[in-house]
Amino acid sequence: MTLQKTLEEYQAEITRCVRCGACQAHCPVYLETGREGSVARGKIVLAASVLTGAIGLDAQLQHELSLCLLCGSCVTTCPNQVPTDAIVAALRRRITADHGLSAIGKGVAALTGSPSLLRGVLRGAGLLSPLLFKKIPAASGLQLRFSPDNLKERSLPPIPNRHLFARLPEFLEEQPDTPAVGFFAGCAITYLYPEVGEALVGLLQAFGYPVFLPKNQGCCGMPALSSGNGPLLHQLAATNLEAFAGRKVSCILTACASCHGALAGHYAEKAGNRFATPIVDIHAFLKQEGIIDRLAALPKWDQRQRVTYHDPCHMRTQGITQAPRELLRALPQVEFVEMTEAALCCGLGGTFSAAHPELSRAIGDRKLAGLEASGATLVASGCPGCVMQLQDIVNRAGMPIKAVHTLDLIQQAMTETPR
Repeated sequence: MTLQKTLEEYQAEITRCVRCGACQAHCPVYLETGREGSVARGKIVLAASVLTGAIGLDAQLQHELSLCLLCGSCVTTCPNQVPTDAIVAALRRRITADHGLSAIGKGVAALTGSPSLLRGVLRGAGLLSPLLFKKIPAASGLQLRFSPDNLKERSLPPIPNRHLFARLPEFLEEQPDTPAVGFFAGCAITYLYPEVGEALVGLLQAFGYPVFLPKNQGCCGMPALSSGNGPLLHQLAATNLEAFAGRKVSCILTACASCHGALAGHYAEKAGNRFATPIVDIHAFLKQEGIIDRLAALPKWDQRQRVTYHDPCHMRTQGITQAPRELLRALPQVEFVEMTEAALCCGLGGTFSAAHPELSRAIGDRKLAGLEASGATLVASGCPGCVMQLQDIVNRAGMPIKAVHTLDLIQQAMTETPR
């Protein structure tokens, strides 16, 4: 059984689109391009035309289909709940089946399909990062050799020397009578932000939860989904389902919005390909377990940091919006302030930012006005990809704001002396 539906299996959903245009006001790509092919109803028309044979999978269609972040904003605002993101993903799989993977898709497949290769590439990137991402004389020639156009002006986090699985054991036990929780780390936390994973595990341990962090887990599959690589998505799903089958857990926690969207949403398109236990976002878990109240009881700091929050698309479309805010308001060192347009997409979209770097930046720049008006020195988010994109946005704008994961602030509250 394949993990995901074919385009033909979405026939009924495609016919539910009545071309009302409600999606226009919520599509981050359409807000920039103003083109009908960029918005959900335009893509539904294309999907219907492919099914009837009115159009083929030509270069123009492939370009139109690439102009989608798979953010799901159109789905949550559609009066008929047409799953445009899933339909676009199915169309991309059809394109890949007929024409093969794009260059970006091949790169994604090579890296996310092989953890050892990904670790090797990141180690190399860590060594080359002074050449890739620091200012060097334009005449040196190194910029031309090592600095691709879509990376040379981008802020990227320093590559850690040790990834998450090298820092933590596979199973950490505390109270024997407390059910263990699983932790799906994802690529960004494992290899770019392992301190976020350590913060999550440290928090759970502090409150007595045994944690299962299987080291044979892989990528969540969202990059494969985005690039139309159905076979790789199925392979990664099988790997992750098997990884968490090795120990009984009450739930599997995520601290990455994209991972949550993949595991809780796209793995469940067809019966028989689901995890045996619920997939729960860490913010929702902290609220569910009453831990937010326990954090609120910590001694208040005299000096507080003004913090605002950005809603990751794959959390917002799953309805996870209030728990992160309640968490931030509870922290003793935080003065939380809501910013305008907190729900605007940051423009990352995984492979979208690599395929359309200028458009990705333009979408991200829409966040700047709200960030500046908030007066915050920190912008928190529940997605490491959004953290990276937000930091790039404010750095290019010259704004003195730091982007952090909400778990970074929890760790600060629990480990640093009040001041």
